[in-house]
Amino acid sequence: MGKVFSSVRRRLRTWVQIGFTALTNGYAAGFAKGTIYKGPTKAFCVPGLNCYSCPGALGACPIGSFQAVIASRDYKFTFYIVGFLMLVGAVFGRFVCGWLCPFGLVQDLLYKIPFIKKLRRLPGDRFLKYLKYVILAGFVIILPLTVLDIVGQGQPWFCKYICPSGTLFAGIPLVASSPPLQQALGWLFTWKVGILAVLLLLSVAVYRPFCRYLCPLGAVYGLFNPIAFYRFRVDGQKCTGCAVCQKACPMDIPVYKTPNSPECIRCGVCKKSCPHGAICPTLSKNRVKEAQ
Repeated sequence: MGKVFSSVRRRLRTWVQIGFTALTNGYAAGFAKGTIYKGPTKAFCVPGLNCYSCPGALGACPIGSFQAVIASRDYKFTFYIVGFLMLVGAVFGRFVCGWLCPFGLVQDLLYKIPFIKKLRRLPGDRFLKYLKYVILAGFVIILPLTVLDIVGQGQPWFCKYICPSGTLFAGIPLVASSPPLQQALGWLFTWKVGILAVLLLLSVAVYRPFCRYLCPLGAVYGLFNPIAFYRFRVDGQKCTGCAVCQKACPMDIPVYKTPNSPECIRCGVCKKSCPHGAICPTLSKNRVKEAQ
């Protein structure tokens, strides 16, 4: 019975990811007809990457929505989206990345493919992990604000030139169902499919390369990890510094040193692997005891 319960716990996160992906991309008619849902729920953001143009999307992506507003010639700031990101970040941090993001689910499933040598990190990981902050500052904020067309309108640079989630869930399904779009394809679609293909191939060998190195939404939420309502604590009296948590962590984080690293996606593997029970989330029943 204990083995069955343990197996259920290991699969819980995957089922939560699948359920949330189905919930936020549940407009089946969009995939069948090659159309985009434009109902009232599209005015609201969902926590993870969720391309507005995905045929099944019932909500909007916070990064895409943010760019759409600041790139507009009529608006330069969006209190709703910034407030949304701050609220979600302050409560959950990168828990969203680990449990609620559809593209995170895709990477997780690819990493489960066996018979491929797994890498702990890419060469240059120490520097590459900061690339997502460069993308956040440059492609999400600065370029949409400063590179304008003749009428003063900017572009959603990250969505247009980088976002692999939008390519996978929106671009490819829409192109596959529309002959006119297929005839109009150019270099940009080829470029984005190339980015997607590289990331999907890397995901088989390296755990979540997009989340680690490129995702601006993960960069935003990661800034809140140390102060989020949901975070991890390490009991200094129980922890021996054995580093078992780091060996188990798919993101290769030294949890015993930095339990609330901006890179942590709150998958919980470290907590389960700790032989001394030293790692405790703030929402645990043992949080008071662990904190003492």
